[in-house]
Parts: sequence; structure tokens; C-alpha cells
Amino acid sequence: MRRTILLAATTACLGGTTLLLAGSASEARDYGTAGQAFPIIEPDLLATIEARLRRAEASGELARTNALFAKRVEAKVRRPDPVAGISPAQETRSWDFDPSVRIDHDVRDQKGNMIAKAGQKVNPLDFVGIHQDLVFVDGDNAEQLAWACGKFSDVKAKIIFVKGSPIEAMSQRKRRFYFDQEGKLTGRFGIEHTPAVVSQAGRVMRVTEHALKGRAG
Repeated sequence: MRRTILLAATTACLGGTTLLLAGSASEARDYGTAGQAFPIIEPDLLATIEARLRRAEASGELARTNALFAKRVEAKVRRPDPVAGISPAQETRSWDFDPSVRIDHDVRDQKGNMIAKAGQKVNPLDFVGIHQDLVFVDGDNAEQLAWACGKFSDVKAKIIFVKGSPIEAMSQRKRRFYFDQEGKLTGRFGIEHTPAVVSQAGRVMRVTEHALKGRAG
């Protein structure tokens, strides 16, 4: 009896399901196409770009774009973006910077000889001496630039701008200048004010921010 009831219940469930499916199938119709159909086309991207470049070249637009780009690049080279967060020194202060680094893997020379083991702390100044000071200045600050050029020769130091145009200064003063791109060096040494001088002092680099009397802008 229990088996009969279970079979009947199962049949009823399956039958109900069949009716639902049949009912759904009986209502399925082909309604045709609603609106205009378009074929799916995947254009050749390179061909499209090439065609646009040809049109731009023919109209002179490409030449104008190239000229504008060249002017922007030249402007950036002549006057890079100033290093953010640098201001004239209000007081003289000094500190030592330890350039030591901890090696994360064994370092060997070309012959396989061990130079440094993983985990070892290495100071580059033990192997290479820094013979030129690094002098950081605001190139738009006349007093800072005059101070640096008067105190340091090309042989003694590299004068590095954090603001201004090194190219214009080179033309005027007939000596080489550099620029701290993106503040990589000032950030590494912790420099916040100029002029600042970085020089080797044994196994460390001595960093000094100098407060000038006039602080002309």
C-alpha cells in the first residue's frame, strides 16, 4: 500500500511537471523578426587606425599634432615639473644618511666568487667613493643659484635643481646643471629645504640644509 501511494505521488509530481512543460511548450510561437536586422561586422582595427592617420596626414592635422607634442616635450625638458614640498631653508641643520642596504640574495662576481651573502648588510661607500658633492638648489632663486655657483666648481660638485630651467642656466652661466626628476634624490636623502649639500663623510653621507641670509626669491 505504501509503495502504491509513493508511486502515485511520484507519478502525480512527474505528471504535474509534464503538464507545466507542455503548457509552456504549447505557448511558444515564432513571432518573426521585430525591426531591421544588421549583420555583425568586426572591423580591422589596424586598418581603421591607418585610414584615420592617412586622413589626418592629408588634412595637415597630423603635422599640427606632432608639432604641438614636440613643443610640450621641449617645454618639459627645458623646465621640468618642480619637486613638490621643497622650500627655502630657514635654519641650518645637518644629519647623516647611511646608504647601507641589506642583500636579499647571494651576490657573486663573474668568476663565481662570493661578494655578499644573502642577509648581509653592505655599505656601497666601502667600495666606491663619492668625489663630488651634490648641491640641491631652487634654480629660480637667484640667491641660492649664486651661492652654489660661487661656492662649488664643476669639478667639486654637481648642482642639482629642484625647480627652474637647467638648460637656461647652462646657457647663462656656461656650466653644467642637473635636475632632480620626480624628487628621487631629495626624497631619498630626506631633504625638505634648499640649498642643501650632500657629501661623503667616511661611511655615511652628510646632509646639510643651509639657511642663507637674504633668501631672495
